[in-house]
Amino acid sequence: MATISEVAAKAGVSTATVSRALNGKSTVDPDLVLRVRRAAEELGYQPNGPARNLRRQEAAVVALIISDVENPFFTAIARGVEDVAHEVGYSVVLCNSDENAEKENRYIDVALQERVAGVILSPSGPTTSVEKLTKRGTAFVAVDRPLPGQSSDVVLVDTRLAAREATAHLIDQGYQRIGCITGPAGVRTADDRLAGYRDALKSRRLRSTTKLVRRTEYKAAGAHRAAQELLDQAEPPDALLVANSAMAVGVLQALQEHGIRPGKQVGIVAFDDAPWAELVDPPLTVVAQPAYEIGTVAARLLLARIGDNTRPTTTTTLAARLIERGSSHRG
Repeated sequence: MATISEVAAKAGVSTATVSRALNGKSTVDPDLVLRVRRAAEELGYQPNGPARNLRRQEAAVVALIISDVENPFFTAIARGVEDVAHEVGYSVVLCNSDENAEKENRYIDVALQERVAGVILSPSGPTTSVEKLTKRGTAFVAVDRPLPGQSSDVVLVDTRLAAREATAHLIDQGYQRIGCITGPAGVRTADDRLAGYRDALKSRRLRSTTKLVRRTEYKAAGAHRAAQELLDQAEPPDALLVANSAMAVGVLQALQEHGIRPGKQVGIVAFDDAPWAELVDPPLTVVAQPAYEIGTVAARLLLARIGDNTRPTTTTTLAARLIERGSSHRG
């Protein structure tokens, strides 16, 4: 069996670098990690996994706790995390919190019990508890939403600005009674999208009214109920800003049940460019968020924090972009 010295010689590095590279240490350049791993594979070198984990007191595993595994936005984040982690020898365990703080905290407990190297999570709300991670010294990074009252690395999208631009787009297309269907109160993304919607109305001197706003679960069923309520009003909206793609499914279903054609009769803009968005008739105008990039950035931040948990925390804010399609045009 090949030795670590032979791997080092083949890769042209020191044995210490081989050890750090194969242990997933973030201080090693990613290109160097790939070179070491190729050398190890060609020589058939197998590090002593159990002994390595005893030394590190952690497994070469990271936990990813996301809000909704059925939402393509979060599955794209997961793919970004997995791709980066795989490059340096980490595995990713995926956990689905269902926007439930109790379930989320249970997964945090499991992550600690299993001695994972780090955790990436999209906080479910204001009651998220990560103090246990801090006390144990386990690295963690928040995605999509910041952790309430916590200093941590976080990767966000400026969804307030994106919601403002999406609402302004609907106004520019001639829609006047624009409604908003967003997520639960206290969830940062839901609050920000509602705030951005109101920012646009205020800047264009259109009246904001609670009659045109509904808050519900980030699911199709909740959005379907909300859309039904709005459309059944004496003065229904002539356009809707919808907070995510799962909700958009429920809204489109409600429009179909009312015999209303998107765009021509009620303008629609939804967050997230789901794979089916271009296939509906008319195609759906969306706010496309860089979900895969969120995952890759978060994974790199986590690897850096695993390597040095004393480094200053950072906030990375990415931009979304509006993709105009038929659902937001009257023609």
